[in-house]
Amino acid sequence: MSLGQQLKTARLHANLTQEEVAEKIGVTRQSVSNWENEKNYPDIRSVIDLSNLYQISLDQLMKGDEKLINHYQESSNVVRSNKHLFKIILISLTIILALFILHHLMPNHFEWLLAIFIIMVITAGIIIHEIIQRI
Repeated sequence: MSLGQQLKTARLHANLTQEEVAEKIGVTRQSVSNWENEKNYPDIRSVIDLSNLYQISLDQLMKGDEKLINHYQESSNVVRSNKHLFKIILISLTIILALFILHHLMPNHFEWLLAIFIIMVITAGIIIHEIIQRI
């Protein structure tokens, strides 16, 4: 049974309205409706709150709904990808700043400017590659 069907069945079994459920877990009634009608999925915090409210184990709520499991897996991958992109940008900016400082300490060395330019081009390429992978 899908998560949406389980949520609706559990709500009706608990004799609660969508409005009452929404109030108890701190979301809108529209959110509860969307979850039950499988228009979208609740975030993990809401799934835990619903599990507690309906006294249904998370295992029972989530297992069996392959689309839900794929949704959370994809969400997790986006977070990891964003962290990876942030690290690339931070490391690149640090290297560029260090080379820029070295260039000012030794202004007669053109190779520092060339190194800064090359690293900026490589960084831009990596960032563009990461963004294209997400599309």
